[in-house]
Amino acid sequence: MPTTVLYCSDPLNERRVDAHFATEARQLRADGAAVHLVDHDALTAGDAERSVSRVPAGAGPLWYRGWMLPADRYAQLDAALRLRGARLLTDPSRYRRAHELPGWYATFAELTPASRWLPAAPGRAPEPERLAALAAGLPAGAAVVKDYVKSRKHEWDEACHIPDLADRAALHRVVSRFVELQGDFLAGGVVLRAFEPFGVPGPGPDAAPGEIRVWWRDGAPRLVTPHPDGPAGACAVPGGAGGGAQPGLPDLGPVRAAVEALGCPFVTTDLALRADGVWRVVEVGDAQVSDVHRDVDPAAFARLLTTDRRS
Repeated sequence: MPTTVLYCSDPLNERRVDAHFATEARQLRADGAAVHLVDHDALTAGDAERSVSRVPAGAGPLWYRGWMLPADRYAQLDAALRLRGARLLTDPSRYRRAHELPGWYATFAELTPASRWLPAAPGRAPEPERLAALAAGLPAGAAVVKDYVKSRKHEWDEACHIPDLADRAALHRVVSRFVELQGDFLAGGVVLRAFEPFGVPGPGPDAAPGEIRVWWRDGAPRLVTPHPDGPAGACAVPGGAGGGAQPGLPDLGPVRAAVEALGCPFVTTDLALRADGVWRVVEVGDAQVSDVHRDVDPAAFARLLTTDRRS
């Protein structure tokens, strides 16, 4: 059975793939995959049935490749597809597990900064006392704040970095500003993560990239790329990943064990080199909604979806 992928449609032309994913979709079609369209705006507005109206009946199992979806909207998408004889290859429970930090943290706890979290509604920061109690579960010192999915690292001093968790006023101020800026897009709640200093890649042919993204299918590392925020021309990272150490790159063995334990079919792990030379997992995500660095070969990426598992 050929691979089938569900892409977000262009908001200005429902018959066309969203421009952000158009090159990827063209490559998949060239490789023999079937491409169908979902209306992302209708889905996020709560009309899942209308969002999948262009998916043909009986489409069978498929991947979603598009903009991030809250876990509840993803579940609604899967339910609407099932009414049309289709289903998502990553079921809603596994999507939530990989997409939200509380789902993956315990599995990666030894590989990632210490973290604690509280549920929170959009626009409502936790009270200072609750934040102080949350911070007490972390090592003393600095931390960063995020929600279950995203941070605001581009507003580092204002809404991300907390220089000292013991400073309750600063803790509440930064978290409150983060919640304010996230607005209705606050995902799940507030997460505090212990701050770890990450180094700058050095010179030379074996220098490590600043941050890498590893793409996993069925527990196997299938592609290693720069992080999407990396500069143009940053794709000097080997395209394959067998799990062993390569010059300038981490040994993926411990990460592979965690990915296998997580049990999700298509995930990404973002790794950064700490100042002391230790590679750390800084983020885990469902790869269906993970972005790709602009210099990655579309054919290499398409093989992630169109070929069977290989170690």
